[in-house]
Amino acid sequence: MEILRVENLNKVYGKGENEVRAVDNVSFQVEKGEFVAIIGSSGSGKSTLLHLIGGVDRPTSGKVYIDGKDIYQLSNDNLAIFRRRQIGLIYQFYNLIPILNVEENITLPCDLDEQKVNAEKLQDLLKTLGLEKRKKHLPNELSGGQQQRVSIGRAIINSPAIMLADEPTGNLDSKASEEIISLLKLSNKKYNQTVIVITHDEKIALEADRIITIEDGKIIKDERNG
Repeated sequence: MEILRVENLNKVYGKGENEVRAVDNVSFQVEKGEFVAIIGSSGSGKSTLLHLIGGVDRPTSGKVYIDGKDIYQLSNDNLAIFRRRQIGLIYQFYNLIPILNVEENITLPCDLDEQKVNAEKLQDLLKTLGLEKRKKHLPNELSGGQQQRVSIGRAIINSPAIMLADEPTGNLDSKASEEIISLLKLSNKKYNQTVIVITHDEKIALEADRIITIEDGKIIKDERNG
């Protein structure tokens, strides 16, 4: 079952001699439950592509369908609601709220949406993430790896259609990076979560079902692992 379809997506900055095509006529599909890595050198357009898929930035032209919905036909307010409910975002620098504890940071999307927290799922998540004994800690009381685990929990709690991770191990040491890779893989398998990861990390790419390579804003390779 198709969960994501990207059609002729373009993002252009500047005009004339200063024009930069950050994303250049990109099209691809992702099936529900796939784990996809998008790789490319710095400046290749992969992070811009992720932001377009996630509804964080609007394209110059082209379409993005998530779970059958053309997200750029939505108003800004409705897109913000859709993004909160259907897209789980994980960033390199965690983006946790410093005055909220682990549990509160994870359940923030539910609170913003005025939805009741599924207590059973929350406890299962805390256990899966190894954060049961840290659930009342504030972000500044956690290691980088633990903070990134919180951001993964926050991305999963609402069971979004798709989870997007932008260089999730870029700020971590090798041991913490391996833990995050394992957790992304686990969320993909245990919760049947569709995961798309932007990465420089070859280990993450090799864990994915599929690797899409971007260069100069274009897809130059799209291949299955194994």
